[in-house]
Amino acid sequence: MRADRLVATLLLMQARGRITAAELAEELEVSLVTARRDLGALSAAGVPVYPQPGRGGGWSLVGGARTDLSGLTSAEAQALFLIAGPAASVAPQVKSALRKLVRALPQTFRADAEAAAEATIIDTSAWGEDVKERPGLVATLHTAVVKQLRVRLTYQKRGQAPDGRVVDPWGLVDKDGTWYFIAGTRDGRRTFRLDRILGATLTGTPSTRPPDFELAGEWDEVVTAVERRRSATAAIILVPTRFLDVFRHQHGRHCTVVEEVGDQTKVELTAPRPLDIARNVAGWGALVTVESPEVRDHLARIGEELVSRYRPASPAGPAGT
Repeated sequence: MRADRLVATLLLMQARGRITAAELAEELEVSLVTARRDLGALSAAGVPVYPQPGRGGGWSLVGGARTDLSGLTSAEAQALFLIAGPAASVAPQVKSALRKLVRALPQTFRADAEAAAEATIIDTSAWGEDVKERPGLVATLHTAVVKQLRVRLTYQKRGQAPDGRVVDPWGLVDKDGTWYFIAGTRDGRRTFRLDRILGATLTGTPSTRPPDFELAGEWDEVVTAVERRRSATAAIILVPTRFLDVFRHQHGRHCTVVEEVGDQTKVELTAPRPLDIARNVAGWGALVTVESPEVRDHLARIGEELVSRYRPASPAGPAGT
């Protein structure tokens, strides 16, 4: 991505005042030829940069000119990396661009910008929830992670009364539109759904986290544990191949293609219990064929319940018959 290199070049020149092509090549991990070409491209595009030949020379902005990006405050730098940081877990090019931009930021901004970029990740795989708007608490909790301040949470588990607790903020995860907050507690790592957090207040007390903490790795452990619980039962199902894409989209990572059988495709569907699989496929009716006897038993019971409740009553016969 050339654009990220050009932006990083400008920021480096603004932060240092002057930079040589060799220094630029080393900072951005490109060849000397590429660095010189980028500097020339900036000049050709009308950006006020100029070379100063000779010993102690290099490239500078004319008259100390500054671009729009140069006016970044610390808060604005954090906001930039909050937006771009999550995408780095999806696109390697963005990760590379962020690394280069961090190097170009003034030294006083780097720590907060790096923390902001690492405080949030995006996991695009669905767990079945509808996409939701970004919760208002994200900004507060993100600040807690970046500033390393403990948070007082009011949290309500499903079917339970609200509970107050003070936690160490470790990171935020956007899971296909559903946000999670990973934090340290007296009982170890805990994951909180933001839509169940009723309130969050910064305490002003410094937080702690494991010295080797890495958010992506922690989230992988959470996902593995959840998927293990959600995949305790597996059933083989035959789905018409023409509807396979719809079926797979409906069940996400819990649906795995096994093989094609004529005009049908054999898939493996996983869920916590056989009853859950039966409930998930009952709406497909006779379009699918379930091979698991236990799931079939649940489907039969569900069918009987539906017939019992929704079958129209038999019309009354003629009087006197």
